[in-house]
Parts: sequence; structure tokens; C-alpha cells
Amino acid sequence: MIIKKTVLFTALLTTSLFAEFHSSISKITPDIKKRMVDGNSWRKGCPVAIVDLRYIQVDHLDFTDNISRGEIIVHKDVADDVVAIFEELYNMNYAINQMHLVSDFNGNDWKSIEADNTSAFNCRPTTGHKNKWSKHAYGRAIDINPIANPYISKKGHISHNASQQYRKRVHKDLSNLKDRALLLKNDPATKAFKSYGWKWGGDWNTIKDYQHFVKK
Repeated sequence: MIIKKTVLFTALLTTSLFAEFHSSISKITPDIKKRMVDGNSWRKGCPVAIVDLRYIQVDHLDFTDNISRGEIIVHKDVADDVVAIFEELYNMNYAINQMHLVSDFNGNDWKSIEADNTSAFNCRPTTGHKNKWSKHAYGRAIDINPIANPYISKKGHISHNASQQYRKRVHKDLSNLKDRALLLKNDPATKAFKSYGWKWGGDWNTIKDYQHFVKK
């Protein structure tokens, strides 16, 4: 049965979509900066300057099996990486529920996760350490499909109720786009990030952050 699932997964993720992938990278315009400031994701005192961030738009397959245009903000040093990775995800038919700036959720990480939103830059402290900046505050971390890929504490706690069903890390139905959103160690989507030098929170020893990819 495991062999059958592996074969199915490979087949599903190697058949590229007919539509051509589109993307763009741009500097933060006054309009985007206003969204960030008004949306509480960037403010004076953040550890990265606006000029060092980039606004990216990419096509992605969504959970309705349609093509959507996602948006994300990252550090300029990883912008090319991010576009290349999301192009790989697109070509392997990896589905992403939605991609909107975290400023659309008033910079609130909890609300962004509850909406199953894939995001990157957010000027906030790291989880559990109020005096230490998160890698998200530098635009060097991405959280992808956070409901299917939850943060699990040392004690095994999962904060978001919708993520409880994904505590057991196994694919149940690979023909289901939501099931394929779940990230496992040897999945093509996980390997795509790692091939560009990104580290995965699913490899951490004490806690697990399956949604989280970071590049220093």
C-alpha cells in the first residue's frame, strides 16, 4: 500500500499544469508600504528596512483546483529563491490554500494561521521569546499551508483546532489537494525548499514547526 501511495504521489506531482507560471518581484511601493504600516506588519524599529524587502506575486494552484495569484513579502536576498521555489511547487501541482500579506490580518499571526494563509514577512518576535526577533521579521522565513502543517510544542500542544487532524503526519488520500498540502520529510515540496538551502521546522528535535522554512 505504501508503494502504491508513493507512485500516486509522484504521478500527481510531476504532471505540470497547462497554464504558464507567472511571477514578479518588485521593490516596496508607497501603496504596499502603506498596506504594511496600516496592517501592523512593519513599523519603525523593525530589524529590516523597507528598502531591503521585496514584494512578490506568484501563480499557485489553490484548494479549488484553480490558479490563483498569491502575494508575499521577503528579504531581497532570498527573493529569487522564493520565486524559483514557488515555480517548482506550481509545476508539481502542489496546492496552496491562499497567499496574502499578513498585513491583511493586521499583522496577527494567529489570524493568518486560522485562515490557513501562507505568508512570510511579519515584524514580530519569535514564538515564546518576546525579546527576540523572529526570522519572519527579517523576511527570511515562510509559513506554508499552516493548518495542515502545524506548530507542535515540546509538550505536544497544537493551538489551532483545525490542525488537530494533522497531528499524525501521514498522507491519507493523495488525490485530495488538501491532503497533499501536508508536508513530509521526503515530499517533493519539502525537498524543493531544501534544494535552495532553506531549513525546515519539521526537522527540529524538541518542537516541530511543519509549516516553517527559513534561510539565514
